[in-house]
Amino acid sequence: MTARPVVVVGAGIVGVSCASYLRREGHEVLLLDRDGPGEGTSMGNAGALSPGSCIPIAMPGVFGKIPGWLSDPEGPLTIRPAYFLRVFPWLVRFTLAARPARVAKIADGLRALHRHVYDCYAPLVSNAGCGDLIHRSGTLNVYRSRKAFESSRSDWKIRTDRGGECRPVQGGELREIEPALAPEFTHAMLIPDHGYVSNPYRLVQVLAAQFVADGGRIEKQSVRTLARGPSGTLRVVLEGGREIEADRVVVAAGAWSTPLVAPLGVRIPLETQRGYHVTIQDAGVTPRVPVAVSEGKYYATPMEGGLRVAGTVEFAGLEAPPNFRRARRLLEQVRELYPAVRTEKFTEWMGHRPCLPDSLPAIGSPRGLPGLVVAYGHGHNGMTSGPVTGRLVADLVAGRRPFIDPSPYSPDRF
Repeated sequence: MTARPVVVVGAGIVGVSCASYLRREGHEVLLLDRDGPGEGTSMGNAGALSPGSCIPIAMPGVFGKIPGWLSDPEGPLTIRPAYFLRVFPWLVRFTLAARPARVAKIADGLRALHRHVYDCYAPLVSNAGCGDLIHRSGTLNVYRSRKAFESSRSDWKIRTDRGGECRPVQGGELREIEPALAPEFTHAMLIPDHGYVSNPYRLVQVLAAQFVADGGRIEKQSVRTLARGPSGTLRVVLEGGREIEADRVVVAAGAWSTPLVAPLGVRIPLETQRGYHVTIQDAGVTPRVPVAVSEGKYYATPMEGGLRVAGTVEFAGLEAPPNFRRARRLLEQVRELYPAVRTEKFTEWMGHRPCLPDSLPAIGSPRGLPGLVVAYGHGHNGMTSGPVTGRLVADLVAGRRPFIDPSPYSPDRF
């Protein structure tokens, strides 16, 4: 009998990493996505590689900040009125995740997942010959005042308590690291072990091409749902009615994962935090390192295609059209960050970050479904946690002891 392939649904950085690690171990792997590799959320993210990233989005006091954020329709967070009742239960869970004891455990889980990013990328990019896309440059978190800098001390303590590196810089040293910064940015935290991907879309495409060269298969197919098959198997039901029977299915479809697994009784509170970017061509400014502006909640990255400025959170679901005023607001902000920047030529983009209320992804087999592995909900950290998730999923499919403890990411924790 011909062995049934492991089916991976979703060809973003998480799905391609899962498929690549599984193929490296000799599995027959079929990768399915309605679009080409990297054409969804992975195409437009900020490209951050953040091994020390362990600060949950929900922190103590976050609930009190939400009304102020929402009062500005072009601010860092907005909820479209028609979507408010739908997202409200998720926001309640989000607020509960901000309790101090819970924050500490979430931070442990994030650090455990992210700290291995470079090690887990290494075999993939070496095999595919695209190591030039990975930059271990360091990043800067910048502030307009000492007061703003000091207000983030608790966040930095979360990092350093878990072995993350960071070092305060100001004055002349800050200008040496990033000469183009506006003078009103007076304080910063340098994170030396962070970095970036200079073209996230090309990275996913090259890894996917290598996966095929190594014997994997990719089909551009829209998956409608999953169903139980005979004898413990799963059926992957495609649009048009075709079905694929599989012993193992990995769902890594990001924000579109919920309708695929819901018929199997899987209930994971996934939400899309819609994010925007502008990529500026001929910007006249090339940052030496990526820069995060904590007060504005946006991130500027030097990319192959220009200067990318990404950020904001919008709750409006998967179907609502983009509000590109939010992207153009980023142009105003980057002019405040880099006074010499030219913003005449730019492209704009909106994508769907797949977010769970506790900032941790769901990775593992839901109770009673040993043939199913979910791998989604990576939020703002997909480029960092994608290859680590791929290695972890390969361990879980093989039935061996995972290289990190998977319990913080259990899909049954909700």
